[in-house]
Amino acid sequence: MGITKSEIFSDRQNDIARIAKVLGHPARISILEYLIKSDSCVCGDLVEEIGLAQPTISQHLKELKNAGLIQGTIEGTSICYCINTEKWNEIRSKLNLFFDQKATCSNSDCC
Repeated sequence: MGITKSEIFSDRQNDIARIAKVLGHPARISILEYLIKSDSCVCGDLVEEIGLAQPTISQHLKELKNAGLIQGTIEGTSICYCINTEKWNEIRSKLNLFFDQKATCSNSDCC
């Protein structure tokens, strides 16, 4: 397997690729949707709600937290998670700018 030469790409391109990688698993999308819908911090509900094993949920939470999409606070023996709205808005803005680019192909035979 070859080495990814991320240094040859712009910071913006690398940021979008990192975001896409974190969002590239349906369990993470499910976790994010649940946290958005909850509109508050969630502690132990995720395993029951999503139906995956606790270690699997923990690994996905770690990836989302490392990306800055969620944040956690310790409450007793639990960590409660919620959306990091500042980072969420930053990522939404980057993705909107990316997808707002007009793809032009005037030749209908190009694909």
